[in-house]
Amino acid sequence: MESEEKKQPHTGHKSHAACVACGGANPVGLRLKFVKQADGSVRASVFCRREMSGYDGFLHGGIAALMLDSAMTNCLFSMEIAALTAEFNLKYKAPVLIGRAAEVTARLVSDMAPLYVLSAELSQDGKVKVSGEAKFLKNIFLKD
Repeated sequence: MESEEKKQPHTGHKSHAACVACGGANPVGLRLKFVKQADGSVRASVFCRREMSGYDGFLHGGIAALMLDSAMTNCLFSMEIAALTAEFNLKYKAPVLIGRAAEVTARLVSDMAPLYVLSAELSQDGKVKVSGEAKFLKNIFLKD
């Protein structure tokens, strides 16, 4: 039986195919697949591979930041909004372990178009390990 996540279409944008975080056309990227949830948030599962390490056994903090930024971007994509990160604040609460599954989620906090505020979390074993909030500005450089 197909999982619920596989039945849902993934978020994305036509000019985002080579993205290092979520682009399907990037052979060395993370290839995160975000699925829109009933509450409007997005979610992706990820396995924290050894190649994502910072210190031995721990996910690199920059990779965690990349995942959160991608989640928030894809949350906007799920609303047919293409925007660029303008400000990004992170809280590292606990190390994310290598060799384990994790989940990254994001949700819209405030819509003041062309400014959007979003929040995201990276969780492992049911505990939030990294959280963040960011402001995004509508991307005027892209043609729809």
